[in-house]
Amino acid sequence: MMLPKTEIISGKLKLALAVCVCCCLAVERPGQAQDQKPSVTWHDARELGIEGRGFSDTEKFFDRLPVRAESVVRPQVWNLSRFASGMQVLFKTDSPQIHVRYKLTASQLAKPHMPATSVSGVDLYSKNGDGQWRWAAVLKPAKQEIESALLRNIAPNPDGSPREFRLYLPLFNGIEDLEIGVLEDSSIEAIEPDSQRPIVFYGTSIMHGACASRSGMTIPAIIGRRLHVPIINLGFSGNGRMEQEVGQFIGELDASLLVIDCLPNMNGKQVSERCIPLVRQLRASHPETPILLVEDRVFTNAWVRRNGDAGHRANHAALHEAFHSLLDEGEKNLYYLTADDLLGDDHEAATDGSHPSDLGMVRYADAYEPVVREILESRREP
Repeated sequence: MMLPKTEIISGKLKLALAVCVCCCLAVERPGQAQDQKPSVTWHDARELGIEGRGFSDTEKFFDRLPVRAESVVRPQVWNLSRFASGMQVLFKTDSPQIHVRYKLTASQLAKPHMPATSVSGVDLYSKNGDGQWRWAAVLKPAKQEIESALLRNIAPNPDGSPREFRLYLPLFNGIEDLEIGVLEDSSIEAIEPDSQRPIVFYGTSIMHGACASRSGMTIPAIIGRRLHVPIINLGFSGNGRMEQEVGQFIGELDASLLVIDCLPNMNGKQVSERCIPLVRQLRASHPETPILLVEDRVFTNAWVRRNGDAGHRANHAALHEAFHSLLDEGEKNLYYLTADDLLGDDHEAATDGSHPSDLGMVRYADAYEPVVREILESRREP
């Protein structure tokens, strides 16, 4: 039997009211456990393990060159050295959540060709069961002063031990007052930095980190994780020019390998004039330390531009000539990496033709890795 229309409407209304009441009963009120802000204890990152910091006498803790450098290097290099690229905070915790609180020195959070996640964000890795570092979380900053949960619902290690974490700092922003937050009653402990001598990378914006999407995706960071070695990033965007003023400070670092990857900011004449003096300068303080000279990548759109690779060819020829001149002089422990495999051959690995995307960073690391591994293994005691 069909019910009258008014009874159908009435029945639907009663059902809707019943559902509404049930839903209201199910909603937690403010002040209930779900809506409470977690109780977080904060820990100064400077009291945890710090890797990638080459100098202790800096103006701000996370600067990359000592305060003495301000009167020595060009202003552009000095300003770029205030960015924290390559530095990492090492710690272990049993907290089910990790929070961060920090202030950036510059208000520009992103660049036209780089996101805020890499320019100003922090990037978290954790060790898996095989002892390999794996990506875990990235912060997406929206303002200059940040207090935010970085990772929640962290699964404990199978054996119940605290998890190990590595937090990469921003690539193109300075950072101060950095704190790591864990839930109340959770433990947090510093991981001692690796005691091995670091690989020191001196280069351009590519080495600095353009255009990685996260700070853990730079060439030095990838090499560091793959080879389990500490790294120091002295890439200076637009200003990696084989300058002896910078070489003076590189010479103070006790490195296992010195990588010179400056050609993208130079021309053939500059390479001819500066390469040999820089190597000689570094040799004065590092008589036995291996030095790796690296050609510059070819623009990924050079194939479609008139004489698009002419500048690269001039750079490569000048570097190759300097390399062989040094060998002819009797130079030892000098190595050379060609540009052949830096970005692959499909023209897809750069964001803007020049700077590697994440794909390009991985390809760069793929080209670097066997050479760096061979150099380091040849230096180890049998």
